[in-house]
Amino acid sequence: MQEVKKVITEVGTNEWQVVVFFLGGQSFAINVDKTREILRWPGCRVIPDSPRSLIGITSVRGEVLPMVDLRVFLDIEPSVDLDQSKVIIAEFNEVKLGFVVDAVERIYRINSEDLDSSLTGKYLGEWILYVIKRDSRNVLLLDYEAIVQTISPQLSMQSRWDPSRAAALMEGVTDPAAIRIVVAEDSPLIRKQIKDSLAMGGFTNLLLCSDGREAYDAIMKEGAHFDVLVTDVEMPRLDGLALTRRIKENPATKDLPIIVFSSIMAEDIKVKAASVGARYQITKPEISQLVEYVARIVREGQEAAQASGVA
Repeated sequence: MQEVKKVITEVGTNEWQVVVFFLGGQSFAINVDKTREILRWPGCRVIPDSPRSLIGITSVRGEVLPMVDLRVFLDIEPSVDLDQSKVIIAEFNEVKLGFVVDAVERIYRINSEDLDSSLTGKYLGEWILYVIKRDSRNVLLLDYEAIVQTISPQLSMQSRWDPSRAAALMEGVTDPAAIRIVVAEDSPLIRKQIKDSLAMGGFTNLLLCSDGREAYDAIMKEGAHFDVLVTDVEMPRLDGLALTRRIKENPATKDLPIIVFSSIMAEDIKVKAASVGARYQITKPEISQLVEYVARIVREGQEAAQASGVA
């Protein structure tokens, strides 16, 4: 077993860390904050009638975990036999599982500006979010949330959302369609799920941004007005904590309510988010809580405006 040790970085500096690993002859990366430990191949037991990439379950110190072979999922020829492979134990979106890989290299410290999304989608396929240029090679960062939801649709955020709750959550909110919300989220799948869920609450006036820099530029544009910012943490160019810090340090935008909505809301990330001024921190599966918090922020703002008008 190899415990993943993180280097402490200053909050909101746009720096984070990734574990670099190999599938075939290609380098890939996963955020350290999604990673718990790295194991030698522990063996596994097959799950009947499961997707081909969900190769089985294993037990790690008494905890039963599903095992996803990323080589099978991405259709990459392994460079080592299964019993020589490594397993990255990951935890995000309140799910813990093992990713089977050929080998693990080391932890690298990167800046969000190092992430290049220009080839995403049309050239690199739907599972690759970014290219990280490192040591004269290209390291690929995968959309792990989309991969897990594809393998197990029951883990989708939408499965946590009961549309019948919308009316109760929205009680007391006036004209939700007039509320201007900016969403900063790099995963196309998660952006759509956020959009669909907020729409169920009547919040349809959204600006959807693929990274923190795009959101920041929109918020700072002359004459722009937004009522709420919803932001992921792990994003290119400008990550969510750096975005929040910049918004809160600017006198013109410091009162903008911010919700950090991330797959990696471990206790230390929640503390970091709060320290840079994010009022709410939510783990991504709890999509109904996102609608609830947006409604609460809007309701409080409308009540304050009414009280001020009466005064």
